[in-house]
Amino acid sequence: MAILISNEQARRIFLERQGLCAAPNRALDKAGLLSLIQAIGFVQVDSIATVERAHHMILFSRNQTYRRDHLTTLLEKDGALFEHWTHDASILPSEFFRYWKHRFRRREPYLAERWKKWQGENYDSAFEDTFRHIEENGAIMSRDMKAEDHKSGGWWNWHPNKTALEYYWHIGKLSIAGRRNFQKIYDLTERVLPLHHHEPEVTEEVFLDWACRSALTRLGFATSGEIAAFWDLVTPLEAKLWVETHRDELVEILISPANGGRPRPSFAFAGFPENLGDITEPPNRIRVLSPFDPLLRDRDRAERLFNFNYRIEIFVPEPKRIYGYYVFPLMEGDRMIGRIDMKADRKAGTLDVKRLWLEPGVRASAGRLERLEAELVRMARFAGVESVRFLDGWRGE
Repeated sequence: MAILISNEQARRIFLERQGLCAAPNRALDKAGLLSLIQAIGFVQVDSIATVERAHHMILFSRNQTYRRDHLTTLLEKDGALFEHWTHDASILPSEFFRYWKHRFRRREPYLAERWKKWQGENYDSAFEDTFRHIEENGAIMSRDMKAEDHKSGGWWNWHPNKTALEYYWHIGKLSIAGRRNFQKIYDLTERVLPLHHHEPEVTEEVFLDWACRSALTRLGFATSGEIAAFWDLVTPLEAKLWVETHRDELVEILISPANGGRPRPSFAFAGFPENLGDITEPPNRIRVLSPFDPLLRDRDRAERLFNFNYRIEIFVPEPKRIYGYYVFPLMEGDRMIGRIDMKADRKAGTLDVKRLWLEPGVRASAGRLERLEAELVRMARFAGVESVRFLDGWRGE
């Protein structure tokens, strides 16, 4: 018989798996930061810096003693982290690189065909020259090799060398050695990542087992589709077959959704939930999450667990937006309580709060608003501005 898990218990399990139950003010050194990223799996990278870039916000929301220079050192000097693709560009522990080799091999034929259609028959015209240049001269940025007569039309019209750099990165021959003003610096993978992360080679069977097992560990409980989507390394069918062939290690559970609907069948490792140990109650303070936070990456799962419908409206025409261009989710304890539209005005030295939306049933009590303001002060300090400025009508009244 399937085990019924209450919605509250399910939320807390997922929060703990994603590093959001620990005290956010505990001391975090460089080794602790690496352990945190290993535990949650990946940290998405995004260029938008309305307040701060996504990867920094994701880590800050989990620990507010987080230091950016520790992340830079782990990525660019220690080789303990690398940047590559999950569902999107992400920062990952380098110990996972040997598994990503299978992604490279799987994606290479697909990319070659897709990019031929996208960039034209001669999309690979600069591949050999670009790779040889890096071999002989070292790390480069895309702009270092840009043809002077090429008129760029944006990301959809890369110059030939940019196409080569991205292609070789996607298939693992090049890696990101660092970033300058958020622009990638490319170098040979063997010069970026320590050799012990390349080996030993793993078989397809070991790769599939790791991809599914490690995803379920970080989710706590999941459907086979959620297992496949976590890393985006295996197909839904492969995840389904993994579940079927490992049923002796798994138990069937039913997750009660936040909206009171029908419980959702899922899987967990045998001994669940006792095998997870004591789940600490999440801090009651309000925290601002990045729109790209891994807690919310699977929008459907987030809606079932938290009854929180969240979509990024960057690509929605302004007249059709419900909230705003880049609106941040708000979490209090184990609940999603609303969203906030804000932006760092670095010239003025202020974090400008434009609008607050609380979820139905969440009151704007004096205590809650005090906790929100305390978090915004912390966020302003992290973003490098001096104060919080509340704009007229920010509470929507």
